[in-house]
This record gives sequence, C-alpha cells and structure tokens, in this order.
Amino acid sequence: MQLPLRVFVVFALLLVFTIIALTPLPARADTTVPQTLTACSAMNRPPMEFFNDHQRPEGADIDLGNLLASRLGMRIKFINTPFGGLIPALLADHCDIILSQLFIKPPRLKVINEIPYMVSQVSYILKAGAPKLSGPEDLSGQKVSSVLGSTSVEVMKTTNVSLQAAHKPPIDIILFPDNISALQQLQFGRVAAYGVAYETGLYYANLEPKLFELGCPPFGRILTGIGIRKDQSALQTKITIALDALMRDGSYAAVFKKWHLEADMLPP
Repeated sequence: MQLPLRVFVVFALLLVFTIIALTPLPARADTTVPQTLTACSAMNRPPMEFFNDHQRPEGADIDLGNLLASRLGMRIKFINTPFGGLIPALLADHCDIILSQLFIKPPRLKVINEIPYMVSQVSYILKAGAPKLSGPEDLSGQKVSSVLGSTSVEVMKTTNVSLQAAHKPPIDIILFPDNISALQQLQFGRVAAYGVAYETGLYYANLEPKLFELGCPPFGRILTGIGIRKDQSALQTKITIALDALMRDGSYAAVFKKWHLEADMLPP
C-alpha cells in the first residue's frame, strides 16, 4: 500500500536534508549570487524541457525556471547539456543550477545539493498495439533502450539481479545519450521497449498514439530537485524562498496544470 503523498514527501525531505547536513561542504567559500542564472538542462526530455519548432527552450522546467528567475529579479539562460553530463557540468561551474527533472538520490546528494520541487515516476514506452507489461520482469531476454545515467537504467539493473537469481535471461540494456536516439530504436523495431521517465513517456504516447503507447502504469515515485553546488548556499536559500512563494501564489500549480502534470505537484 502506497503512503499518502504528503507523508511520502515529509519522509523524503527528512532523508534529503539529513544527507545534506551530514555531507561536508567543500573548502571554498560561498560565491556571490549571479545576476544571470544559468541552468543546465537536457533539452530532449519533453514535456519537462525541449526545443520547440522555433528552437527555443520550452517545457515545465523552462516555465518554472523563468518564474523563479523573475521572482529573484534575475535573467535566466538555459544551457543544453546531455543528461549524463549534468552533474559534471554543474561541478565544473558551467552553470549555476541543474533544472532537468533530476531525481533526488543519496549518491547525488554526496556531491551536490537538490531543492525538491516535484515528484517523478518511471515507465516504459512500447510500440502501439504491443502487449502491456505487468512490470520490468516481462522484458526478460529482450533489448530495451534507455538514457545513460537515468533512473530507468538502475531499475533494469536491479531487475536483472532478480532475473538472474531466478535463472531467467536478463534485460539487454542498450544505452544512448539522449531521449530521441533511444526512442528511435523503438520506432525502428531494434528494441522491444524504451525505459524512460513517466512524464516523457506520457508525452510521446499522446503525441504519436499510432506509433507509441505506455507499456505499464507509472511506478518508482521519487522526489525530484533543482541541483545546486554545495558552495552556493546563498543562491540555494534564495531559490528555496522563491519556490515557496510560487507555490503559495498559484504560479507553481499553473505550470503543472499547463503541462498536465498535476499528479507530480508537491503539496503546498
């Protein structure tokens, strides 16, 4: 039985802030809050972030980033970064924050901080008309595409341990640097499924219903956060306060309703 969302969030936030508190800060001092906020985003993860027909950033994370920057009295610049390179880019000072549906996980919190702003889930995309999955175990012995560094990959690796213990063939995980490449493998029939964030899977299934469908109900509910370096405590505080203000004035809810992601909202 699933915990109520409010209880889930409270426990998850306690875990996040406990890990942050126990993690030593780097030796360098806090830096000045920038006038232009630069955000590393993997611009191939609709509906969270993607380039529209005019090659401009669009999506729920983009809208939220614009609102946060406006609330802070700053400009915002989005830097297209492969998902697997988001944290290295942040640590190398290539951007001030990560705004790219980055799941909050203990290993990540050892090297960066994350400000919770939504809940995400995981699913699989299949070709339209394919038999539905009861879970990732149904993909035993089949090729499945996914994006390097994504949670879907971790789910399948964990599933493979169970499959091997049951003397069943593992999932053959085929990794790609971005969503488009992984999705094309499914479209061309080179893989049986595409492991992806539920939000992105739902977007593609609705966009091309004759080609794709969601293969199973969403699972793996997990907090998602804005990534920030551990030496940026002043900026982290400002973003946290601005996010709280957006949640209280209804702007936050408007973004999630616009992109049909109401189920991913954090409670006020």
